[in-house]
Amino acid sequence: MSHNTFGHLFRVTTWGESHGPAIGCVVDGCPPLIPLVAEDLQIQLDRRRPGQSRFTTQRQEPDQVKILSGVMHDETSGAQVTTGTSIGLFIENVDQRSKDYGEIKHSYRPGHADYVYDAKYGIRDYRGGGRSSARETAMRVAAGGVARKILSGVTIRGALVQMGPHKIDRANWDWAEVERNAFFCPDARAAALWEDYLDGVRKAGSSCGAVIELVAKGVPAGWGAPIYGKLDAELASALMSINAVKAVEIGDGMASAALTGEENADEMRMGNDGKPLFLSNHAGGVLGGVSTGQPIVARFAVKPTSSILTPRRSIDRFGADVDIRTKGRHDPCVGIRGVPVGEAMMAIVLADAFLRHRGQNGAGPSWPFER
Repeated sequence: MSHNTFGHLFRVTTWGESHGPAIGCVVDGCPPLIPLVAEDLQIQLDRRRPGQSRFTTQRQEPDQVKILSGVMHDETSGAQVTTGTSIGLFIENVDQRSKDYGEIKHSYRPGHADYVYDAKYGIRDYRGGGRSSARETAMRVAAGGVARKILSGVTIRGALVQMGPHKIDRANWDWAEVERNAFFCPDARAAALWEDYLDGVRKAGSSCGAVIELVAKGVPAGWGAPIYGKLDAELASALMSINAVKAVEIGDGMASAALTGEENADEMRMGNDGKPLFLSNHAGGVLGGVSTGQPIVARFAVKPTSSILTPRRSIDRFGADVDIRTKGRHDPCVGIRGVPVGEAMMAIVLADAFLRHRGQNGAGPSWPFER
């Protein structure tokens, strides 16, 4: 299987399966002498870890990450730092229940990658989906932790803004609230309503989708590239690569089609700090594929978890009609744990954009220009 690597100068290659002995990744392109210990990555992994509430899968994985290579003790600073070589990261799988999938060994779960993997490769790992499982995203979160260490001055945050048909009230947005509830929700009232809603979904053996919003602040103007290296295009690619994601939008996204030219244009004035002051941010912080210096805003939609208890019509790998229900431990709303995954992919894209910009332009031009 190819296409396990993402990025250009900052490159992430993941390996491993949902029910294999371990999962891991190799991070290439990280600059040397950056302080890095496992705890820097564990902070993010703990936010994604399963089994922390009744609203996520009860698979009990501690997701303890180990750094196997690419770091050493620096005598000058006394810290463990990166060496500039490949960083190997490793997480052991400890709570697999492959027997839960015995009944679907030959049957295709609707909405899953089962059929297409068989059609492409002639073989599939039915034990939790193998490489198609969201278990792989733990390594993206670990790699995103490395990327964050490169992004000095950049803050990346994510929040769940819609669960099923229920949206937050943006007037109640509170970033502090995101870490106080089980949903990464910035609206305390919405989070309380979602508890009852998702309890009903879970008890019915069903699932629901979600929308996640990401915001990166502190990104200077100039990151990204025209035409085929556009920052928003690469961000969209990164987010679309996450399991179950079916749509991505930057800034106003699809809603911008309903705006007039006057409404959509992000007008500018000179700010008191000598930098451009944008009067709106419909573009989501990217124009012409290059960052504007405004917050970069992206949203992505996650479909309902396909593993549900309700019997569904399908076929098996021998061409026979079957009815199938999926046993095992699954998220009733996979979008919840998608928040730290989305943050990680944004961090990876921005770290790569920063290194590429620095490699081509150095410090960049001095703006504003003299007349």
